Amino acid sequence: MNIRILFFAASLLLITNNAAAAQTNPSPTEGDFTVRDFKFESGEVLPELKLHYRTLGSPKRDAAGVVRNAVLVLHGTGGSGAAFLSEQFGGELFKPGQLLDASRYFIVLPDGIGHGQSSKPSDGLHARFPRYNYNDMVTAQYRLLTEGLGVTHLRLVMGTSMGGMHTWVWGEKYPEFMDALMPLASLPVQIAGRNRTMRRMVIDSIRNDPDWNNGEYKSQPRGLTGAVYTLLFMTSSPLEWQKQAPTREAADRFFDNLVSGQLRRADANDMLYAFDASRDYDPAPNLENIRAPLLAINSADDQVNPPELGILEREIKRVRRGRFVLIPISDQTRGHGTHSLAAIWKEHLAGLLKESERAPTAEPHRH
Repeated sequence: MNIRILFFAASLLLITNNAAAAQTNPSPTEGDFTVRDFKFESGEVLPELKLHYRTLGSPKRDAAGVVRNAVLVLHGTGGSGAAFLSEQFGGELFKPGQLLDASRYFIVLPDGIGHGQSSKPSDGLHARFPRYNYNDMVTAQYRLLTEGLGVTHLRLVMGTSMGGMHTWVWGEKYPEFMDALMPLASLPVQIAGRNRTMRRMVIDSIRNDPDWNNGEYKSQPRGLTGAVYTLLFMTSSPLEWQKQAPTREAADRFFDNLVSGQLRRADANDMLYAFDASRDYDPAPNLENIRAPLLAINSADDQVNPPELGILEREIKRVRRGRFVLIPISDQTRGHGTHSLAAIWKEHLAGLLKESERAPTAEPHRH
C-alpha cells in the first residue's frame, strides 16, 4: 500500500484528494441543488446555499410513488462524497453483485455544508460565512433529498466519522425516514476529552495565528501546519505507520509527504469552520427516539473514539434496536480510518440490511 492510499485509509477526517479517487462503476451523476435563504441555527441566513452531490443508480418507486431503494452515505470532516468512490469503499460495496449494488440501489453522496463543492467559507465569504453546525448540515441533507431529489424515504443512512455523527442525528431528527442506520467511527455523545481537545488544537492553531488575519489571509497561515500535525497523530494507526516507516529516514520522508500533501489541499477557514461545527453535537439526550435498526461500528485502534472509554457500550443500550460492533486491531485496520475500509466491516452491513428487511416498513416521511 503506497503512502497516498494509506493516507486515504488513515482518515477521512483530513482533507482528501477527491480528484484522485478511483472511480467505481457505474460512473456517478453529479449535480447541484440550491436552497434559497437557508436559515442556520445561529440565526444567520445565506441567500443561496449550494449543495453538491453525486448519485449512483436510479430511484425505484413503489405503487404509492415512494422511493424505496435510496441509500445516503455521509463523509467525514474535511472530506466530500467523492471519497466514497474509492476502491476501498465503493469498490467493495457499489459494484455489480455487491451489498449496495448501484443497479439495485439509488446511492446519494452529498458534499456537506462547508465541504467539497458545496458552499463553504473559501468561496469568498471567508470568516463571514454562517457559523454552521451539524444540525444545519443534516437539515440541508434532508432538503437536498426531499426537495432536490424527490426522496422521502431512505433504505439506509450510513456515514464515517463526522458522517457517523450525522447518522445519529438523522436517526433522532427524522426517525421515520429510514429503514436502517449505520454510523461508523463515532460516538453518540457530546464531544469531550481528547476528541474535543484535538478540535481545539486545530481551531486555535489557526485562529490564534496573526497570519490568519480574521480570515482575510492572502496565503495560508502557518497555523494550518500545526492543525495538520494534530490531525495526523489523532487519526493514524501506530501499527501501520511503523510498517510504512520502519527507519528514521523512512519516517522523515513519510511525514514530509503526508504534511505537504495535506497543505496543498487545505484551506484554513474551511478547516476551522469544519471542526467548529461539532461544538454543540450531542445526541445523547434523545437516543430513545431512534426507531430504525441501528448498527454502530468502531475500531479498537481508533484514537478519536477509543474503546476504553466504554461510551458506546453504555449508550447503545438506550437505542431500542441498536447494536454495537468493535473491530479488533489487526494488520488490516488503520486506526480511525478503518471506517473507510469496507472489506473489514461489510459483513456487518450485510447483517444490518438483512435485519432491516425483516423489520416493518417505515412509512414515508411527510413534509
